[in-house]
Amino acid sequence: MNTWLLFILLFLIGNYLLEQILSFLNIKALSSKVPAEFQDIIDSDEYRKSQEYTKVSSQFGLVQSTINTLIVVFFLLAGGFNYLDTFVRGFGQGSIVNGILYIAILGLLSSLLSLPFSIYSTFVIEERFGFNTTTLKTFCTDIFKGLFLAILIGTPILALVLWFFETTGEWAWIYCWLGVTVFSITLQFLAPVLIMPLFNKFTPLNDGALKEKVLDFAKESSFNIQGVYTMDGSKRSNKLNAFFTGFGKFRKIVFYDTLLKKLDDNELIAVLAHEMGHYRHHHILSMMLISICQTGLLFFLLSLFLENENLFAAFQMEQISVYGALVFFSFIFSPINLFLGIAVNILSRRNEYQADRYSAKTNCRGKALMTGLKKLSIVNLSNLTPHPAMVFFHYSHPPVLKRLYSLGKQVNMTNG
Repeated sequence: MNTWLLFILLFLIGNYLLEQILSFLNIKALSSKVPAEFQDIIDSDEYRKSQEYTKVSSQFGLVQSTINTLIVVFFLLAGGFNYLDTFVRGFGQGSIVNGILYIAILGLLSSLLSLPFSIYSTFVIEERFGFNTTTLKTFCTDIFKGLFLAILIGTPILALVLWFFETTGEWAWIYCWLGVTVFSITLQFLAPVLIMPLFNKFTPLNDGALKEKVLDFAKESSFNIQGVYTMDGSKRSNKLNAFFTGFGKFRKIVFYDTLLKKLDDNELIAVLAHEMGHYRHHHILSMMLISICQTGLLFFLLSLFLENENLFAAFQMEQISVYGALVFFSFIFSPINLFLGIAVNILSRRNEYQADRYSAKTNCRGKALMTGLKKLSIVNLSNLTPHPAMVFFHYSHPPVLKRLYSLGKQVNMTNG
């Protein structure tokens, strides 16, 4: 058997089994006893509902991963990648157009495969647990808007990458890296203005006590913001969230409208202080730099596989192409990406603790953040007792109980 084919199959099956084990452990870790930290704020029925949500979501994820893995393996072994390449080349276009069509069709097939699962998750599971507020019209509109953006943004990026690798020789990976980096950074500035409003409505926060507190807090913290906005998150879900968007003087504070209904003013300011802590500790910048380095590593390694005949043979390809290498290398890069993801998650969890401490130290808002986190966890039906292995592999945020414990120590130190 082809060595690369064996490697890819082993990883696909191994990763599938890993996810099965993690889900099993996560479900087994569910405790019937309400954690002490939540006994004053959640009743047994609400707690059972959160556990049931974890079970149902995990079991659904297992079914989805099983079907996806089987289809990918079948498509690979049946020579589907080569059949598609032959079909695309039949149009008689150049290599760049062929590459765009090839990757676009694969992306479309992947989207069609995930569509039934997305429908079931949204209109059955999320509906069952009281989260879904998405109408069929909104769901369909989101799909078409996403497709439009994928064509509008993805096509020129892909064309640029293919052109660099086909025409600029051994330094092509550097040109690709620089080009994609510049494009991504530019997109960070344009997204809040041009892209996000396509999906959600952003409205300036109404004048009142909360707005005054937010602006006063930002001023006290010497934190420049362009404005405070609410977003119609309730258009799709009853889950809660808040975030910053934009950079420098263009920063905006955005609260989900659902969040404003569940948290009081002090808790909202504490959540805001947490988000501000990410900026103060340069977490946004550091994570962006890490992402840029990952992109550079990806393009460098890709350049080593552009004409690897054994890799193309693993996919039963009759002809070698840059776009084929781009697709097939993603299978090779997946194990590397798995370990990179673990490292990034470890760093992200550390960042969350730092942002929590910043919020707790800012005007002694630790208790308000603790109650806010509890409410967020309850409303979002968060798993309060995830298995450590699941946390290690997939959690970008620490489990809420660990955050509450850390915040409690910070509050006690402040009071002491």
